[in-house]
Amino acid sequence: MRDDAEVAEYLDRIGAKRPGKADLEGLAHLQERHVLSVPFENIDYHLGREIHLGEQAVDKIVRQRRGGGCYEVNSAFGALLAALGYTVEILPGRVYRPDGLGPAMCHLALRVTLDGEPWLVDAGFGRNSRHPLRLHSSDLQKDPHGEYLVAPAEDGGFDVSQDGRPLYRVDDRPCRLADFGPTLWWWRTSPDSPFLQELFCSLPLADGGRVTLKDKRLVRIEGGGRTVAELDTGEALLEAYRTHFRMEIDELPEGGGANQAAGIRLA
Repeated sequence: MRDDAEVAEYLDRIGAKRPGKADLEGLAHLQERHVLSVPFENIDYHLGREIHLGEQAVDKIVRQRRGGGCYEVNSAFGALLAALGYTVEILPGRVYRPDGLGPAMCHLALRVTLDGEPWLVDAGFGRNSRHPLRLHSSDLQKDPHGEYLVAPAEDGGFDVSQDGRPLYRVDDRPCRLADFGPTLWWWRTSPDSPFLQELFCSLPLADGGRVTLKDKRLVRIEGGGRTVAELDTGEALLEAYRTHFRMEIDELPEGGGANQAAGIRLA
């Protein structure tokens, strides 16, 4: 990141305090604030916009106050952590699907090494932990979002699961952001891309609940209760983005519940 002013702007965006030093306590605080502040969303995929990684993703997350997928969110978060003095590496991953592991390079996570111990840091998966996970531990790791297990995979890397449900396999060999170029193109253009199947925006809540807008349906899980609302107009969708995700959207995609404002710039 360019300077301390940009770092301060990023910290303000996620409501985080600047750590006094690059330690585990500071890392846990930063990840928690990032997870609770930056939505997992794919709006730009449905608008046909370019998707950027690393420093270029910082502008979208910080100044446009948006979210994104793992490529955007985790690479931007990695830039912040590096600027704060953390040792950060990019790790590629494969996402578990109903029929098994998906293609290589379809997930981007971070490894942060503190005093020789590696930690898995992920703020951009949707079901990721709120706090860093020990990479070299076979024990269940309790987190506000559930119990996580990081287990060595037979062919290398680590399998990450939440409450017994496999999430993804992360490679233990670091890579470069540029290595994700081919799969980013696939995510943005292939009819089989999950990011193009439906429009979504999701954010966990501090009490362990979650609010999700998927196409026209808004679901809020909070305090043991679940509410569902169908949003039938572009105006209702814009208000939902503003109220639940603190996002000002200037254009709604065609379809995805935005039929009354399809493809129309709103600001």
